[in-house]
Amino acid sequence: MNKMHGGLQERRRKFYGWGYEGDEVSPTEIAEFEKAWTELLGVGDFSAVPFPTLESVTIRDSRVKVPAALQNICTTDKYDRLYHTYGAGTVDVAYAVRGEFRNPPDAVAYPRTEQDIVDIYRWCENDSLAAIPYGGGTSVVGGVNPPTYDRYRGVVSIDMKYFDKVLEIDHASQSARIQAGVLGPSLERQLKSSGLTMRFFLQAWEFSSLGGWIATRAAGHFATVYTQIDDHVQSLKVVTPSGNIESRRFPASGSGPNPDRLFLGSEGALGIITEAWVRLHKRPTFRQMVSVRFSDYDKAVEATRVISQSGLYPASARLVEREEAAYTGSSDGTYDILVLGFESADHPVDVWMNRALEICGDHGGTWDASVLKGDANADSSAKSWRDKFLRGPYLREYAIARGVMRETMETCVTWGQFARMREHVRAETLRAIREVTGRPGSVTCRFTHIYPDGPAPYFTWYAYGDKARIPEQYMAIKKIAETAMVDAGGTTTHHHALGRDHRPWYDKERPELFCSAMKAAKHTFDPKAILNPGVLFDPS
Repeated sequence: MNKMHGGLQERRRKFYGWGYEGDEVSPTEIAEFEKAWTELLGVGDFSAVPFPTLESVTIRDSRVKVPAALQNICTTDKYDRLYHTYGAGTVDVAYAVRGEFRNPPDAVAYPRTEQDIVDIYRWCENDSLAAIPYGGGTSVVGGVNPPTYDRYRGVVSIDMKYFDKVLEIDHASQSARIQAGVLGPSLERQLKSSGLTMRFFLQAWEFSSLGGWIATRAAGHFATVYTQIDDHVQSLKVVTPSGNIESRRFPASGSGPNPDRLFLGSEGALGIITEAWVRLHKRPTFRQMVSVRFSDYDKAVEATRVISQSGLYPASARLVEREEAAYTGSSDGTYDILVLGFESADHPVDVWMNRALEICGDHGGTWDASVLKGDANADSSAKSWRDKFLRGPYLREYAIARGVMRETMETCVTWGQFARMREHVRAETLRAIREVTGRPGSVTCRFTHIYPDGPAPYFTWYAYGDKARIPEQYMAIKKIAETAMVDAGGTTTHHHALGRDHRPWYDKERPELFCSAMKAAKHTFDPKAILNPGVLFDPS
């Protein structure tokens, strides 16, 4: 049954995929994607396995007894436990579609106050339970999945959905104090009357939370300047098992190490973020967007590099390889596209766009000048790519049910290392796909963000697997592909976070002495090591 929230019946999310129960992808859209998958993978038969139902899935009994004082905010209901078993990554959805829920949380807690969180901590400490902070559940790296360490007698998932209010707006400073459990659409609805916006949009925006963005160091769609959540945070309030931490709010400060930076990217292992002061922006009124076509990919990269170092700071500068552009209907497959956009709440952006296009033209780029005279959505190629991009999560369970694996890996690397990285990752990933599945696959690369010293390449691979072994095949391919990316000089992740899936590569990336310092901080904030064990390091 759907639950009541604020007097209204609340729609339930799917426990095995993206979106709400009842959300369906139309047969027409599925047919369109099947045609594209055929062209990518050479497969013609896409018979699908059925999706699981609540009745078809069997899970173990809960191993915990909820204290009487917490029974009004905790549940051991089957649906709640299923829904909180996995995030939204390919391997998660593959296990869920297979109906395999071997390690569900034993209880799900829905705190409404900070004292509720403290009381849940005490319960977990006293009963040796792991506590997993849960925002929107869109992690694609195993960040919300219950751990399997034997030291814990059970697992409690702490869902922050009721911490969903914009508490205070400072109009003069364009900032707001916001509860961390609020999801993207609700946050923007509450800000709308102020004329301000956080303008922090990401593919998972519809179902991801402010606290999740902060805890995972997420990045939005802006290609420059306002890229990562780090740039938006002014101060934080964090509830830890040892007490609360609330930092002071300043535009900037040189007073020693910033406490907020310790919790940015901490992924719920040090405490639960309950509030944040964040920077806002005036809603843009001037926009231009155009897709620039390049027949020479190396020249397209060079044009993008020059733009990144020009001081123009485009809102969008996504360089998309021709194969991916063709897949989304944005190219006929003979050219790469740079989706280029500028926006402002203060002034027309024509001068900035014209200079960026001049740079593109110097490197062989061409574009349809007539689209610049229309609205920001006038460019059909840019719109087609964006629409397909936003639909991606909704297609994941449908692809997996048909044996199609799609994975993305994002990183950041210097300009001088990019060409070698792209070649190495592509070759190694294609080799892995063929070795694991016995079939050819597809690997493409695009830029999601650009910096003066390097791009953020975003690799996408497709493979056709054995429907009965997709989780295992997926992880085998990912291990090789991720290793190739890191070996070629890239970071483990640019904005997808660590979770448990990226931990092996993060262990190599960070200095060991720094890990020791983090463990000491963990012991201070969380002496019984109950919080999200395994995302930053294994519990000692």
